[in-house]
Amino acid sequence: MRRLFFFIAIASVISFSACKKTTEQYPTAPLSDYFPLIVGKYITYSLDSTVYYKNFGASGVVDSYQVKYVVDAQVTDNLGRPAYRILRYIRSTPTAAWLPDNTSMAVNTGTSIEFIENNLRFIKLSEPIQQDHSWKGNSYINTNSQTPYLKYFDDWDYTYDSLDMPAKIGALTVDSTIKVAEMDDQTAIDRTFSEAKYAKGIGLVYRNFLYWNKGNANGTYSDASYGIVLKMIDHN
Repeated sequence: MRRLFFFIAIASVISFSACKKTTEQYPTAPLSDYFPLIVGKYITYSLDSTVYYKNFGASGVVDSYQVKYVVDAQVTDNLGRPAYRILRYIRSTPTAAWLPDNTSMAVNTGTSIEFIENNLRFIKLSEPIQQDHSWKGNSYINTNSQTPYLKYFDDWDYTYDSLDMPAKIGALTVDSTIKVAEMDDQTAIDRTFSEAKYAKGIGLVYRNFLYWNKGNANGTYSDASYGIVLKMIDHN
């Protein structure tokens, strides 16, 4: 009887392991579906930039622009990996000339999408693209540095909030998006909120970021307080 029980137990373990392995290998969409890196690709956005520089309790002032992100060239990052240089252009009105504004870099590591901007490395997407999958998107940022505004990037849990959903982005409708909930936290003196949506075959189509802090001794917002809302208006 003891030998029979031993064989039954082993068979149960093997059966459970086989089922578990099948579940873990369930295929998901590749990251490149939602963050295509192709030289010449561009996305144009409306940009609402909120600046907080008034006294305590006052709302921010919103300035509106258009920005364009263009995948300029394939390059090599400082770790020797294949990467893509991305140029950002800005203009104040739809009829104004585009002006160079910033340069960033993106890397598809095979299991994540890293985006480097202003010397800060973010993990924007991570495998697998499954509901509730979560990762530390700001883990490469030294939030304990002497730079005060970096502290609010500490310990963010990026999470896939919804998958393969249609979305209305300004005047445009896109068929399939994934939403990444990055941070949503508020106290009596500060507020941090960040989320992004990526469309299949396009890339980032929406971003909403807000940070303000009212902890200054003179009752004003800190210098790091700001917000942005990006909405795609055009792409190729």
